[in-house]
Amino acid sequence: MESDDSTDYYDAWAQVYDAETMPTQDVSYYVDRAVDVGGRVLEVGCGTGRIDLELLRAGVDADGIDLAAGMLDQLRENAAADGLDPNVWQADMRTFTVSDPYDLVIVPFRAFLHNLTIEDQLAALRSLLDATADDGELVLNFYAPDCEFVVENYGTEEVEAVAIDGEQYRVLHRADFEDDVEGIVRGEKVLFDENDDVVVSESYRLKSVTKREFELLLRLVGASSWEVTNFDGDPPTSVEDELVWSIRPSS
Repeated sequence: MESDDSTDYYDAWAQVYDAETMPTQDVSYYVDRAVDVGGRVLEVGCGTGRIDLELLRAGVDADGIDLAAGMLDQLRENAAADGLDPNVWQADMRTFTVSDPYDLVIVPFRAFLHNLTIEDQLAALRSLLDATADDGELVLNFYAPDCEFVVENYGTEEVEAVAIDGEQYRVLHRADFEDDVEGIVRGEKVLFDENDDVVVSESYRLKSVTKREFELLLRLVGASSWEVTNFDGDPPTSVEDELVWSIRPSS
C-alpha cells in the first residue's frame, strides 16, 4: 500500500477544519439515509464529526472511524460540548475489520479518493464491503473529474477568511496535478494569522476516479449490484453532479 501525507494534514488541520466553509447537502443526505435504514451505521472518515454528530443528534446508532487521531480528538471535544457520547476509533479504511457488520456503511466527503493506488482502492472496497451486512448498503460519494474546472482552477490560489476562537485568520488553498498521467492531485492549505505569519502548512493527495473506473473496481471486488445518483437521488447528468454510490455486498 502506498502511504501519503493525508494523515499528517488532517492531524495538523483538525482545529482549523470546523472553521472552514463546508458543504451541507451531503449532511442531510447521509442523515436521511441513516434514519431510513433504522439500524447500525458506520461512518468511515468521520473527521471532526460534521456528519457523525448529526447522526447522533438524530438518534442514529452510529459509530465512526478515521485515520487521523487529531481529527478524532477534535470530534470528541465537539461532542462533549454538545453532551454527546460518540463511539469512534482510529483505523485505516484499507485494513479495518469489524466483528458485527453494519446495516449501513457510509464514506462521505470524497474520503475514498485518498486511496492512491489500485491496490489501495481494492483493499478499501473489500474492507468496506466486509463491514456491511449482507442485506445492508455501502454508500459513498466523490466528484466526477471536470476538465474545465481543472483548466480554470488548478495551479491557482484561493484565499478564505476564517475565525478561530475569536481570532481572524486566512486560509490559502491550492491544488494541482502531482501526476497527471495517474490522476494524482496534490492539495495544499496554508493558515496565516493576522500578521501574515504561517501557523500551519500541510498538503494532501487524492486520486481522481471516473464513473467507469469505479464500476470496474466494483466488479473486481465482486459487489452484487450498485446504483449511482446525485444527492437529489436522480441520475447524474453532468460533471457538476456529485457521484453518490449505493452498493450492495456480494451475495
